[in-house]
This record gives sequence, structure tokens and C-alpha cells, in this order.
Amino acid sequence: MNKAVRARLRALVCRVRAARRDAGMVTSEYAMGIVAAVAFAVILYKVVTSGTVTAELEGIVKRALSAST
Repeated sequence: MNKAVRARLRALVCRVRAARRDAGMVTSEYAMGIVAAVAFAVILYKVVTSGTVTAELEGIVKRALSAST
């Protein structure tokens, strides 16, 4: 192999190794992910416990339990 090919191959290996080292999240990214997940959970809880959704869910359960097989 000539020097140019070796240099390109070495650079490629270094980039792959560097990408592998940076694969994880840092603490601040985990914190932002947790905040986003909690915000989504709160919104979902509010929607599910609203009167309209609760009534619809109760209706679905009642129809399922009273269905004849």
C-alpha cells in the first residue's frame, strides 16, 4: 500500500473510534430526557382522567364485559 492509502485508512479508523467514544449521553441530556418524559406523562394523565375520556373508557369496558360469546 502506498502512503496515501495508509493515511486515509488511519484517518478512517480514528474517526470510527472517536464516534464510538461519543456514543453515550451526558448527565444534562439525561436530565432533559427525564423532564420531557415527565411532562409527557403529566399531559397524558390529564387527558386520560378528563371526563370525556373516562366516560368513553368506561363505555368500552362495559360493552366488552356485557358482550356475549
